[in-house]
Amino acid sequence: MKLKKISLITLATLSALICLPAYAAGDVATVNGKPIKQTLVDFIAKDAAARGQTVDSNVHNVIVNKLIASELVYQEAQRIGLDKQADYVTRAELANRELLVNSFLQDYLKKNPVSDADTKAAYEKLKAQLGDKEYSAKHILVAKEDEAKDIIAKLNKGADFAKLAKEKSTDPGSKEKGGDLGWFSPAGMVKPFSDAVMALKKGAITQTPVQSQFGWHVIKLEDARATTAPAYDKVKDDVKKQLQQQKFEKLVTDLRTKATIVVNPGTAAKK
Repeated sequence: MKLKKISLITLATLSALICLPAYAAGDVATVNGKPIKQTLVDFIAKDAAARGQTVDSNVHNVIVNKLIASELVYQEAQRIGLDKQADYVTRAELANRELLVNSFLQDYLKKNPVSDADTKAAYEKLKAQLGDKEYSAKHILVAKEDEAKDIIAKLNKGADFAKLAKEKSTDPGSKEKGGDLGWFSPAGMVKPFSDAVMALKKGAITQTPVQSQFGWHVIKLEDARATTAPAYDKVKDDVKKQLQQQKFEKLVTDLRTKATIVVNPGTAAKK
């Protein structure tokens, strides 16, 4: 009787297996015959875990169901021919290109990491550049030196700086704010501008126009105050990202110098 019972259980199990749909190895489900691969589920689960999410059986089921829903919509989009439209083809090409570039970037930075020593050295250099003071100033930017001289003359006669800035300045970032630049470090400005600001006394206006690559500036120093650089531990990740960006920009520059690049005249401007 015992052997017979085992045989019956075995037969029942085999019958159940025969009734199940056929899955290829590595597939978690099929949708209208199209497989959803285990590798997709594993990839999404790994990404979720990397972001601190607990991945249990419930999360696994959510992932599978989302992939099924996505596959249903994907198949419907294919059925009505969206995957053949020019916009889709172009977007897909751009997305694939961006994905490959990002993958290369991650691989490159993994093989050429920014060291802690380099990060600390960059922080100390930046800290020295920022100095121990920050300034609040207004400016009026114009194209010609004579215009700047005329503005200085008007200011010396009592004209309102903010009003003149709104009327005359060509700087879109500060024009509507009466020329107000807010608080800034000299290191964040072009040298001719920062040198002029640091030479002014509170409330004073530059008596000669200041030239930079942007044009001619008339500057008024509103205030100055002592400042302390943020602690290394608070900004080290940002500093490291900047160094990584610099590494990648240098790589692109090197690749550009080795490449043969031909830009067809006028093609980039086509709409």
